[in-house]
Amino acid sequence: MTLQRLEDSFGRWDELLELILASFAYMDGRIDPPSSALSLTAQSLREKARTEIGHIAFDDDRLAGCIFCRPEPDSLYIGKLAVLPAAQGKGIGRRLLGLAETTAQERGLRVLRLETRIELTGNHATFANWGFAKTAENRHAGFDRTTSIEMRKALI
Repeated sequence: MTLQRLEDSFGRWDELLELILASFAYMDGRIDPPSSALSLTAQSLREKARTEIGHIAFDDDRLAGCIFCRPEPDSLYIGKLAVLPAAQGKGIGRRLLGLAETTAQERGLRVLRLETRIELTGNHATFANWGFAKTAENRHAGFDRTTSIEMRKALI
């Protein structure tokens, strides 16, 4: 497996979109509101890569995972961490998260921050095992109940 920074010269945006949609497909019908991944397009991913910091993982020549990071004043926000279902359990997500930690440290940020849906308790457990702790409950606009939780990981 190889990891690389997502650059403007990357030409496989449709394949990257398919990877994200495949990775997030298990959420369909489980979370409300639906995932923002469903509104992504190849063009919006290209724009996301221009405004955020993206990394991709390859298994041979096949795209296997990605992560997008956005610097904030006191943290690095982790978004769209995705690994193809067939490639899960091989450490790809953890390695992509390692790149996010390096990115944060290079920018003098001491915290990683992410949000995960309240219904996805398996994600909560995985992120807790990776050193994240729940720090807040949030709700999407128009909802009167908690729809997501925020988790943070302090970096040393």
